[in-house]
Amino acid sequence: MEFKSRDFSQAARVLKIRKLKVGLAGRPHAAPVLDGIDLDIRAGETHCLVGESGSGKSVTSLAVMGLLPKDALEVQGGLIALEGVEITAASASQMRALRARKIAMIFQEPMTALNPVLRVGEQIEEVLNMHTDLSQAEAKKRTLDMMDQVHLPDVERIYKAFPHQLSGGQRQRIMIAMALILDPDLLIADEPTTALDVTTQLQILKLIAEMQERQGTAVLFITHDMGVVAEIADTVSVMQQGRIVERAPIRDLLTDPKEDYTKKLLRAVPNLAPRVARAAATKRDVIAVQGLDMTYGGSGFFRKSEGVKAARDVNFTIKPGRTLGIVGESGSGKSTVARCIMRLIDPTAGKVTVAGTEIAQMARRQLQPHRKHFQIVFQDPYRSLNPRWTVARSLCEGPINFGTPRDEAMATAAELMELVDLPRDALDRYPHQFSGGQRQRIAIARAVAMKPDLLVADEAVSALDVSVQAQVLDLLDDIQDRFGVAMLFITHDLRVAAQICDEVLVMQKGLVVEHGPAAEVLSHPRHDYTRNLIEAAPGRHWDFANFRALDTAHPRQGATA
Repeated sequence: MEFKSRDFSQAARVLKIRKLKVGLAGRPHAAPVLDGIDLDIRAGETHCLVGESGSGKSVTSLAVMGLLPKDALEVQGGLIALEGVEITAASASQMRALRARKIAMIFQEPMTALNPVLRVGEQIEEVLNMHTDLSQAEAKKRTLDMMDQVHLPDVERIYKAFPHQLSGGQRQRIMIAMALILDPDLLIADEPTTALDVTTQLQILKLIAEMQERQGTAVLFITHDMGVVAEIADTVSVMQQGRIVERAPIRDLLTDPKEDYTKKLLRAVPNLAPRVARAAATKRDVIAVQGLDMTYGGSGFFRKSEGVKAARDVNFTIKPGRTLGIVGESGSGKSTVARCIMRLIDPTAGKVTVAGTEIAQMARRQLQPHRKHFQIVFQDPYRSLNPRWTVARSLCEGPINFGTPRDEAMATAAELMELVDLPRDALDRYPHQFSGGQRQRIAIARAVAMKPDLLVADEAVSALDVSVQAQVLDLLDDIQDRFGVAMLFITHDLRVAAQICDEVLVMQKGLVVEHGPAAEVLSHPRHDYTRNLIEAAPGRHWDFANFRALDTAHPRQGATA
């Protein structure tokens, strides 16, 4: 397939950054957070900023928006110019005038950016009320039109909805509508698709590209997902420790990376080639799920309804040392199944047998002695670890509750820290003193401390950058090899499922539509839904580790240098 190179050299320069230095407020001699950043973005161009957590990507975006946290970070040198207006010298009132009109931002988590007590239509209108002289009727008409442009269904109903009443993809569309309603010249998207399933992610990426084509908007897209970069970027800047270490058109970067750090990032990207399935250590089943049903709501004293069937007739088994992955879109029922197995919620019907004991219908007070056999690792370790407890206390709590002497529990905790590649002397630290990847390692160590037969990982790596994600997946592999733990792995990322799962179970609207060996399901899917999930996986046409395309269906070639 021939590519038409997108040349932006003659397009108007929207953003110019020169020698930008950002450091700790009031500490000019401390090591800078950003150290001499240079960046140019032109009209119609999508410029991706990539790098590991802590590389400075989000700090760059906040500096451009004039939103650096006061008394924490400050611009200590350099230039940021938006269409000739120097942002670093702009007053607070000038920045308020620039935001929304000239520059807008989509944040990673819309639930933290949207006001939970205001209807979403009112929140979009608020932008118009602050920056235009439109009447109330005109503002509402413009808002509904923009909601229609971002392909929201039934816009009159959604206009009146609160954020919690919408799905993750719908909330992100509201954020995009809010950002684009005044046709800004520069759109900053900070990890806007990280927590979304692959089909919703594809819809959001297409939507941003569509709005960009229609309005000629320049886009600064911040992400750690090289698959997404391969799909949307014209130009890529790679950041490491506050500096841009490589910049290139997308095709050049993917096929001929120059820097070792860039090569490391690309090699860490998982692909859709399934792993070789592992043999079970024994023939016995660690877990057997039979006819599992879960219905939310249903008939009550004042109402009669069937309720929402979140899971219907789910059946599977897992043997020691093997991993079953459950994949599907948000709302497919995969996390519901995990929560039923963990008895965080009570299933409506069916059997769940773990380590020889049926637990689905067991009374909660009888569950306590059996809980050590099944442990869970959640998506966000910062929320699952007690912020007031040291790591030592978090690791020791479970074993001590089950009768392990404190000294023995502490010795085991120290060994577990080494197992997850963290220093023993970190036991006295608190969760906020670790990075996201380190916190997830601690959460895994806490689960393993109970010596479980079954480990449930619910989106355990979805929020991690690719290199840390690869490390955590290797860690889970090592733990399975050492202890023969069976694992139920919940994920929306098929590339991750291909790397770690021996079997894959595909769910859609509460039903299992396909189940089999990972190599069979991911390489030769039988169901249309599974095929759609695979087609939606970003970067599926690239072999990132070997810097080459897999077939003729490639992303756009990118801007010329």
